[in-house]
Amino acid sequence: MSDPSGEPSFCTDDGPLSAPLAHGADVAAHFHDYGQLRYAARGALVTATQVGTWVAPASRIMWVPPFAVHSSKAYGETDIRVLSLPVTLTGQLPTEPSVLVASALLREAYLALMSEGEPLESPRARLLIDVVLAELARAAQEPLRLPEPSDRRLKAVTDLLHVDPASPATLAELGHRTGASERTLSRLFGSELSMSFHQWRTLLRIQRALIELSDGASVTDTAIRLGWSNPSSFIDAFTVLVGQTPGRYRSSARSSRSTHVECVAAPGRGAERGSRP
Repeated sequence: MSDPSGEPSFCTDDGPLSAPLAHGADVAAHFHDYGQLRYAARGALVTATQVGTWVAPASRIMWVPPFAVHSSKAYGETDIRVLSLPVTLTGQLPTEPSVLVASALLREAYLALMSEGEPLESPRARLLIDVVLAELARAAQEPLRLPEPSDRRLKAVTDLLHVDPASPATLAELGHRTGASERTLSRLFGSELSMSFHQWRTLLRIQRALIELSDGASVTDTAIRLGWSNPSSFIDAFTVLVGQTPGRYRSSARSSRSTHVECVAAPGRGAERGSRP
C-alpha cells in the first residue's frame, strides 16, 4: 500500500464518486479539506493513515475526517462509493479516522443516495444524508485499528509482514533480515505501538481475515492461509478481537454483500475521479 507518510497531494474534487477498483488498486497518499465516507458495496477497501491501518469490507463504512492524510488499497474487485461531507456536517462524527458498523438502514440510505446522481442539495438527498448521519452517530466503531510505526527499523519489519502476514518468521529472524536486533525491535513495538510483536502480527492477520471471510472464504482455509497452526487458535483469536466468531462474521458479511445495489456514477463524475478515493 502507498505510504501515507510520503508527500501527499491535496485533492479538491468533492463530488460523490461511484467507481470500480481492480484487485490490488493502490491510491497514493492524499488529503482534502472535507470529510469523506468510503463504502465498499463489493470487495474490501484498506485505508492507511499516519496513525494506523483500517479494513472496511461490505459490512463496514470508513470515515476519513477533513485533512487526514490517507492512502488506499482494494482487495478483490471492489465497488467503492465515496461521499464527501463539508465540515459543517461532521460534528457528530469521530475526529480521527474510523471504521463504523454499517446497519441495514445505513447501507440502504447510503446506496440510494449514491445511486441516482441527483444533486446533494435536493430535498430528497438532504433527507437521505440526514438518515446516514443519524445512523453513523449511533454506529459502533470497529476496534481493529492496526497502528503503524514511524521508526525506520520497525517499519522495515512491519513492511515485510504487510507483504506476507502468514510468515512464521520470529522477531529475531525479521531483525536479521532488516539489520536490527531482536531486543531493539521488541522495545520499539512496546514504545511506539503499545503492543508486542505477537499482538501486532495477530492483529494484522485478523484484519486480512476480515477480507478473506467477507469474500466467502471458509474459516479453515482462512486460518491456514494466514498462518495459524489450526482453525481453533484462529477462531479464539478472532473472537477475542472482533467480538464474534469468524463463522458468524462471514455470514453477516455475505448477507451485507447480498444487499448490493447496482448503481451508476453521477454523469461525468466516476471516470475522472476513479484514482482519488
